[in-house]
This record gives sequence, structure tokens and C-alpha cells, in this order.
Amino acid sequence: MVRSTNESSLTSFILLGFSDHPQLQKALVVVILVLYLFTILGNTIIVLVSHLEPKLHTPMYFFLSHLSFLDLCFTSSVIPQLLVNLLDPMKTITYGGCVVQLYVSLALGSTECVLLAVMSYDRYVAVCRPLHYTVFMHPRLCMALASMAWLSGVATTLVQSTLTLQLPFCGHHQVDHFICEVPVLIKLSCIDTTFNEAELFVASILFLVVPVSFILVSYGYIAQAVLRIKSTSGRQKAFQTCSSHLLVVIIFYGTILFIYLQPSKSKYKDQGKFVSLFYTVVTPMLNPLIYTLRNKEFKGAVKKLLGNILGVNFT
Repeated sequence: MVRSTNESSLTSFILLGFSDHPQLQKALVVVILVLYLFTILGNTIIVLVSHLEPKLHTPMYFFLSHLSFLDLCFTSSVIPQLLVNLLDPMKTITYGGCVVQLYVSLALGSTECVLLAVMSYDRYVAVCRPLHYTVFMHPRLCMALASMAWLSGVATTLVQSTLTLQLPFCGHHQVDHFICEVPVLIKLSCIDTTFNEAELFVASILFLVVPVSFILVSYGYIAQAVLRIKSTSGRQKAFQTCSSHLLVVIIFYGTILFIYLQPSKSKYKDQGKFVSLFYTVVTPMLNPLIYTLRNKEFKGAVKKLLGNILGVNFT
């Protein structure tokens, strides 16, 4: 990265975060810390149980464990610094810390966008091609699809983050957000950022609109298949197969589309911060609950593993 002379003294940023709402900051610390602990606990359980229980060695739980690992890493790249800034009157983050947070959070967020689309394909095959499910979703294909999601996330962050960090900030170091993100850092630049904004828009189309479109098409076929099922119990089973993933998709994309596709000069910056807080803190905590709360198979696997560890029969 090349930095101009007039920004050579830029060694840190100030993450303004929720400084406009000082009365909320202490309450936010408690709420965010509790949610973070639940996020770590819930997603760690999913990763461990999916790995340790042979009955869960299926494509659905393979992708779910990747999603949980993503959520663990994503929240850990953002929330500790957020908690520190809520308690620190200076609200500073080092330049290097901002760079790391930018690369890591963008890579993981982009990967999750692709992974959710991959999971919709898995649900499509499970409902629309149940007799050929094991043929279509064989382990090599699952590994290839997961690798594609991870590699695409890394590729986009290398492009977007690098282009953003090459902008001259001209001494501006107050970031009107609680996280170092591409849109807010672009606004700090003292030169024309038309190219960067256009590149961000294109990336948003590729990683938000395209995956959402793919998911909608997949669920269109799923809906047709479900409507052709004559028995009520069969429809309910098919719906339960997809409902968890669909709910996660609605929550995740609904919030993130609001952030990345709103106009660069939007008047709703405060609302944007709280929406960002929701998908950064709340969504990763909800995912384990959504996927496991009504999942008898997973709850049975947890009881079995706990019983083996404690020497107790929970059945």
C-alpha cells in the first residue's frame, strides 16, 4: 500500500460508533457481551457436534459447521474492539488494527453471502431431487462448493480492501461507524472516489444481488415441489427441511442489503449503525438457535455426546 506524505502521520482511527448516544453505551456493553458469549457457545457447539457425531456427517451439517465457524470468526473480528471502544472515551483503533479488521470482516462477510447461496442449492437438491441427493451432494462437490465460497470471499477482500486503503485520507481519521468498513472509509478520502464507489456497487451486486437471486430461484423450485406433495405431513417435512435456512437468509440479507445498497449520502446513518449492529451481533447468535431449536436430530446428537462425556443416559 502506498500512502501519501500528507497522511504519513496517520497512525490510528477514531471509531465514533454510538458516541452520539452516550446514554446507550453502557447498556450496549452488557447486551453485546451477553450476545457475544451466546454466539461463541452456540456456534462452537454446532461445529463440535457436527464433527464428532457420525450421524451428522451430511452435506447440510457440513455447510452448517462452515457457517458457524464463519460466524465465530466474524464476530470475534469485530465485537472485542467494539466493546473496548464503548468503554474507551478515546475510541481509537490503530491503523494496523483497522486494516486487519477491514480485511478479515469483509472476507468473512463475503464468504457467508456465497455460502448461504450454496446451502440453498443443498436444500433444493434435498427437496426436489431426494432420490439422487447422495449422488448430487457427494463429499467432493461439497468440499468444492465450500472452497469456492471461501476463495471468493478472500478474493473480493483483496481487491476491495486494497483499493480502499490506497485512497489518501489526508489526515481524516474519524470513522463514523463502530467498525472499519469499505463504505465508511471511502467517505474519509479527500479525492474523487467515483471509481471506488462504482467498484463497491459492482461487488455488492456480485455478492448480494446475485446470491439472493440464486436463492430465490432455488426456493421457487422448492415451492413448486412442495405444492406437488399431496400429504400434509409430507409438506410439513419439506417445509421444515428449508425453513431454518430461509429464515437465516431473510435476516442476514435483509439487514446487509440495507447497509450496502443504500445511497452513499443517505440521511439514515444512525439507523444504518444499528442495522449493522444487528447483523454483526444478533444474527450470528440467532443462527444456532434457528438451526437447532426445532431440530430433533441435532438435539439428540447433543444429548448423546453429553451422555457419553458425563456417563449419563438422557433418553
